[in-house]
Formats: sequence, structure tokens, C-alpha cells
Amino acid sequence: MSEVTIAAKKPAVLELEPGTYYWCACGRSANQPFCDGSHEGTGFTPRALEISEKQMVALCQCKHTKNPPFCDGTHTKPDAG
Repeated sequence: MSEVTIAAKKPAVLELEPGTYYWCACGRSANQPFCDGSHEGTGFTPRALEISEKQMVALCQCKHTKNPPFCDGTHTKPDAG
């Protein structure tokens, strides 16, 4: 398995409409924080996120969260990434 790529050391704070979204787990997507298929051949797979009502979310972009796809503040720790 490849190493994750840190897309950013801050969460993507977004208001999402109801639907299914696919969070990028590898960090390679050009469409962060969402998957664009760049994980092919890395051993990573995107994580499905079901949103049932319009809401604000903070999605992890450092890819080291313990609560994927949501930011848990790991990017603020000195040893993150």
C-alpha cells in the first residue's frame, strides 16, 4: 500500500446537500476532499458519505483522521503526517 498524500493541513468545511459523496482517502485527488479516481493502484479506496439532510461538515484533508471522513483535529498535532 502507498503512503497517503496530505492534501491540506486544514479541514474542508462545506455545506452539503442530501446525497452520496465519496471522500478521497489517498490524498491524490485533484477534487479534494472528494475522490476523482486518482487512488487507482494505490491500495486506497474512497469512503462513501451519506448525507440525509443539508448540513455543514468538516472533512479531513490531512488523511490521518481517526474518524474518516470527518476532521478530528489530527492535522494540528506536531507529528501528523
